Amino acid sequence: MELEELSANPLHKVKFRKTKTNGEIDRRCVVNPKQARALLTAVTYVGRTRGPMLAALFACMYFGGLRPAEAAGLRDKDCYLPEKGWGLLTLEKTRPQSNKRYTDSGETHEERGLKHREVTETRPVPIPPDLVSIIRDHIATHGVGEDGRLFRTRTGGLISGSAYAKVWREARTYAFTPDQVASPLAGRPYDLRHAAVSLWLNAGVHAPEAAERAGHGVDVMLRVYAKCIDGQQEVANKRILDALAA
Repeated sequence: MELEELSANPLHKVKFRKTKTNGEIDRRCVVNPKQARALLTAVTYVGRTRGPMLAALFACMYFGGLRPAEAAGLRDKDCYLPEKGWGLLTLEKTRPQSNKRYTDSGETHEERGLKHREVTETRPVPIPPDLVSIIRDHIATHGVGEDGRLFRTRTGGLISGSAYAKVWREARTYAFTPDQVASPLAGRPYDLRHAAVSLWLNAGVHAPEAAERAGHGVDVMLRVYAKCIDGQQEVANKRILDALAA
């Protein structure tokens, strides 16, 4: 149409209307802490080296709420890992996977800045002692790559999404009952991030703080995770009764 090669715009004849979705998370995919720990343990049973080398990556998604690409880009210099207490991950780079045809470098994993942020912007993510210990053990056992990356293949390459998804599928069969395996429960590694944010909100973490850790806008986070916040009705009822009695 811009080149004036068509006499009329044919798009008005298209009747298709895209179904609107609100992006809410299916609460059936969200694991509880006991199930999450069982999955992380099950990952270490997959293969001789594949699972053990990826266990900490999955732990970053659950305990830190990281996106898979953020965990894949994690470097040792991004990690503050004290011997005791909470640690800190300062996220700066991601390693999203795309088709080579759609990247500027021609590589499947292209280094980029954080999602929804300026290229030079970082995001601090406090991590609990459990994850501090897991990452410390991972570095002690597997070391880091030449570029400081924590997670890589045995030859130093980048781990593909299909590779860690395969490990995840096998781990689910070890950690879950057959009915759970057939369900949406933690069907994808990304569901560990959903479980993390849901846990924070259920624990009473204020929405702005949870959104900052997850790298979300507050409005988006509350819309996406609205149905994953269990027990809030009872909490609200108690607060209203307390206010009425004051």
